[in-house]
Amino acid sequence: MITIRDEIETDIPAREALLDRCLGERRTAKSSERLREGRLPAEGLALTAERDGALVATVRLWHVEAGGRPALLLGPLAVAPELQGEGLGKAMMHEAIRRAAGRGHGAILLVGDAPYYRRFGFTAEPMAGLSMPGPVERERFLGLELRQGALEGAGGMLRATGALVPAEGAEGLRRRAA
Repeated sequence: MITIRDEIETDIPAREALLDRCLGERRTAKSSERLREGRLPAEGLALTAERDGALVATVRLWHVEAGGRPALLLGPLAVAPELQGEGLGKAMMHEAIRRAAGRGHGAILLVGDAPYYRRFGFTAEPMAGLSMPGPVERERFLGLELRQGALEGAGGMLRATGALVPAEGAEGLRRRAA
């Protein structure tokens, strides 16, 4: 049985290993990472899936500002390779979207595979006036309004607005991830 739950601090090493396995070490070079660096994920929106005591999937959402409007940046979403294609990624996405909407957030943004994320309602249209702090393929820059009009007229560069990792916590996070 797989359980989707809130991420806890002891998940960090397993989460980092899963991300490296699924996305490779160059995952930290992506533009989205510039918006996550040194930040904490949005409260209640860092999720893991566990099976038989092992972490098998992860997704996190982060506070950003999209042209003066608050939004969330999703990512990364990762599922253990041996479980890919079994619907766990879909379940993680539905839970993340449900929780974000339930917490009153207006929009979720991401950089990802358009055909995959389209099934959850993500499109490129709301992102037309927005840009990332680094290179991004426009067709992969997607948004989902949880509240109608949440991104209407938004323009400019995305900016990280989430809480900073406390200084004493940053070194501990690096040690546990290594």
